[in-house]
Amino acid sequence: MFEFEADQSVLVMQSSRRQQALFSIGACLTAVAVTACSGGGGDKAKGKSGAAAGPPEVGFVVVQTSSVPVPVDLAGRTVAYQSSEVRPQVAGLVQKRLFVEGSIVRRGQPLYLIDPRLYRASVNQANANLASAQATAEASRTQAERYKPLADIEAVSKQDYTNALATARENGAAVLQNRAALDTARINLSFTTVPAPISGRIGRSQFTVGALVTTSQTDPLTTIQQLDPMYVDMQQSAGDLLALRRSLAARNGVVPTRAVVRLKLEDGSDYGQTGVVEFSEVVVDQATGTVTLRARFPNARGVLLPGMFVRASFAQAVDQDAFLVPQPAISRDPLGHATLFVVGPDNHAVERSVIATRTQGPDWVVTQGLKPGDKVIVQGLATLKPKQAIRPVPANTAQKIRPPQKGGGKDGGASGGGAGKAGG
Repeated sequence: MFEFEADQSVLVMQSSRRQQALFSIGACLTAVAVTACSGGGGDKAKGKSGAAAGPPEVGFVVVQTSSVPVPVDLAGRTVAYQSSEVRPQVAGLVQKRLFVEGSIVRRGQPLYLIDPRLYRASVNQANANLASAQATAEASRTQAERYKPLADIEAVSKQDYTNALATARENGAAVLQNRAALDTARINLSFTTVPAPISGRIGRSQFTVGALVTTSQTDPLTTIQQLDPMYVDMQQSAGDLLALRRSLAARNGVVPTRAVVRLKLEDGSDYGQTGVVEFSEVVVDQATGTVTLRARFPNARGVLLPGMFVRASFAQAVDQDAFLVPQPAISRDPLGHATLFVVGPDNHAVERSVIATRTQGPDWVVTQGLKPGDKVIVQGLATLKPKQAIRPVPANTAQKIRPPQKGGGKDGGASGGGAGKAGG
């Protein structure tokens, strides 16, 4: 009995000693791990300090003055190149319509036939009157010629000769009057066939066969419009036009140019063909305060129709002293002012305020704040600060980008592993 209890107490003492030994081994391993981690942190900090050495590398472009157009974007409306209202020049009943509505007609092509009977009769009457007047004039002229020698020998009185000569001249004038009446009758007869005054596309007929037309009616018979080329009338503010003229007069680098106009249709699509500005009106519309500019466009395919609303874009002038700066180089402050960085003396970043009110493609158009030869920084702007030392290189040079030095990176892990091995 005593021997069994003694054996049990020995076993308990051996178990507690084993637990104490295991606890001591775990504490030693923890200390080694802490030492290894602290050693890796030192290497990491050292790596960071080594990476931060030297100024950051930035890319720059050298800017020079460029000839940049001054763009204008205006609303416009299409207008037919030529438009003619076909009206009757004589009164009568419409006998025939000689065209197809909506078709293309040529100048001089017959369009309507008005009843010509009355006008043909007028021609015949005028022709007969002319023949009668010619016969009377011939008789009076012959009589005056016979009286002349008789008056010389005083066989007839001189007064009779004078009267005969006056009658001959009067009858000659009557011939001219009747010839003019005949011409008028013939013209009126020709007006019974109504021709196309211009070439173009004809609209619908306002009058049908059998309708009575007169020379004083308010409605035209039809309308013809020439659609190739086509005009576009644009409205520009008188203030904007005045500012442009002042810039041209001041000769501050802005010169006039022949405007090439581009159109956007009502659906937002591009028209595809360019036009030119024909003229600008000299009168300001009192109701809108605008001036009308007219441009001419080819329209062979008939895409443009009269009355369409379009957007016209063109350059009224060219600024010869502007700078084109890549858009990433310019930033805006909370007030909307444009700023950029240039390479200053001793390779320091210098912040500069500029005037950039519009873009052209991928560039800002800078009109003030730069001078030719300035080196504008376009790369490496993320952490750039004013007066910071930099290492500038041309923008097309391959940039050397260092990998980020983070605690969980590959370098830190390698250092930690080495320290752990040394501690082991």
